[in-house]
Amino acid sequence: MLSQTVQNVDLAPKVFEIMQKDILLMDADPMGSAGLLALLSGQGYAAQRVGSLAELRHTLAEEKFMAVFMDIDSVAVDNRVIRELDADYPTTPFLCISRDRVHPELKDAIRNHIYACLTKPVDMDELFYWLKCIRADDD
Repeated sequence: MLSQTVQNVDLAPKVFEIMQKDILLMDADPMGSAGLLALLSGQGYAAQRVGSLAELRHTLAEEKFMAVFMDIDSVAVDNRVIRELDADYPTTPFLCISRDRVHPELKDAIRNHIYACLTKPVDMDELFYWLKCIRADDD
């Protein structure tokens, strides 16, 4: 019995480590997200895609993620939606991806509820910088 308990304790950090590398991407365009998903997978992240806000909410209710990337060009979100997501999942960082550098309509959400905004095409160094920051914030 004691050896089984020790084995379970030994597995706990590994399970936590795996969970901490799960990333969720909301993008309505499967072809558009394929490159980012491949990039993340190549770096050891378990990334999955959802295509709508409803799918995002359902998946977040079922699983915990290290970060959520939202392609705001393909799925419409507003300040209220982002504020609600942040309130419902306060330990999950939300990052936006867009072709546009400026989103005045999301000023409140970006200031208070979005961890970072990335511009398309996503720069690999910037992406992994933000993931490194998220991991450091969790420590």
